[in-house]
Amino acid sequence: MILDDLKRAERYYALHPGFKAGFEFLLKGDLLALDCGRHEIDGDRVFALINRDPGRGRAGARLEAHRKHIDIQFLVDGAETIGWRPTAECETVTEEYTAERDIMFFGDAPANWIELPVGKFMIFYPEDSHAPLAAHGDNVKAVIKVAL
Repeated sequence: MILDDLKRAERYYALHPGFKAGFEFLLKGDLLALDCGRHEIDGDRVFALINRDPGRGRAGARLEAHRKHIDIQFLVDGAETIGWRPTAECETVTEEYTAERDIMFFGDAPANWIELPVGKFMIFYPEDSHAPLAAHGDNVKAVIKVAL
C-alpha cells in the first residue's frame, strides 16, 4: 500500500507500465465534472471509475481484494478513510472471488485505518485488502484500475 500526493505521482511511473497513463488521467482535468462510471484510458488495461458515494463509517466498510487489478484510489472531494490489512492475513471470506468483477470480500477487521485527504492517492496491490468508504459524509473518488 502506498499513500502520497498526486503532485509526486511521477515517482511511481516505473512501478508498473500502466501507472503513467492512470496518473496522467488524474492530472489532466476537472474530475468533478466527469459523470459517474467507467472512463476509458487504455482499454481493459487501464481505466477509471468515477464514484460519488456516501461513507459507511468504519462499521459498514468491508475489506475487499482484487486479483487482476491494482487500485489507485484518488480522493477528489469530500472525506475518505480506508481500512487496510494484508490479504494473506484475511481468514474470513464473506463473498468468494468473482472473476467477472475481480473482487472478493472478507469479514476480518482492518489492521489499520488511514485517512485519505483530498488531492492524495493510495495504491492497493492484490496483497493489500482494503475497506473503502469508512468515513462519514459524501465523497467523490476516482479509482484507476490497472491490470496486472
